[in-house]
Amino acid sequence: MKLAEALNQRADLQKRIAQLRERLSNNVKVQEGDTPAEKPEDLFAELDKSLKELESLIVRINRTNQETLWEGKTLTEMIAAKDVLSLHLSTLRSTLDAANVRSDRFSRNEIKFVRTIDVNELQNRVDDRSRDLRELDSRLQQANWMTDLL
Repeated sequence: MKLAEALNQRADLQKRIAQLRERLSNNVKVQEGDTPAEKPEDLFAELDKSLKELESLIVRINRTNQETLWEGKTLTEMIAAKDVLSLHLSTLRSTLDAANVRSDRFSRNEIKFVRTIDVNELQNRVDDRSRDLRELDSRLQQANWMTDLL
């Protein structure tokens, strides 16, 4: 199995577990005299099985990410770089949004706000970081489809 397939399987398991949580909530309490649509014991058994499967898959994914070198770095290092780059980009975008908020004045007595940054330069940084993130994500996707799960 390729790493990308394992990542897809992990996402599916996480969705299934979320659905089981909801199904359990819907079936643990019924009106007196009624029976639940599904037996909670069966749902708990399915939940336990899914959780064990998810745990095993996460361990294998993490081991694969830690031991696989791609472009001179482990996949874990590349994922960390992607996470930090995403955080950086998010911060730059929110700063850009704050700088672009218009504050209309209707009279000379109202407070005037001025920008303290060069918006064009910041937009260029956002564009550059966005490109960097897309490129890094593409390289990670390529690695995921080329790497066998350990």
